[in-house]
Amino acid sequence: MNAQFKRGIIELCVLSTLVEKDTYGYQIISDLSQYIDVNENTIYPILRRLTNEGYFTTYLVESNEGAPRKYYKMSEKGFTYYMQLREEWDSFIGGVYHIINQGGKKHEEILRRFKERIN
Repeated sequence: MNAQFKRGIIELCVLSTLVEKDTYGYQIISDLSQYIDVNENTIYPILRRLTNEGYFTTYLVESNEGAPRKYYKMSEKGFTYYMQLREEWDSFIGGVYHIINQGGKKHEEILRRFKERIN
């Protein structure tokens, strides 16, 4: 995936995972990795910053597999921030879809219209 595309949306993806349930960093990385290429060097700094800004609180949960896990829980401030970003994203992506789909939604249709235009 294009790094420029990804950079701007990872924070919203992290927030989206925590709106439904509390979870720990590695699980967030695993969940997001199913759809986009992310790693701990990307996610943990975002988690630290959002926690420092009051969007998340943290707590420890004992693990059968080693050290306790730090769970992240979205605060009311975090939820408000998430909803704001989500509204901005929905508006932005709607505009982008409108612009890029003007030539058609299917590759064949776009190619056909382009060839008609240049001939």
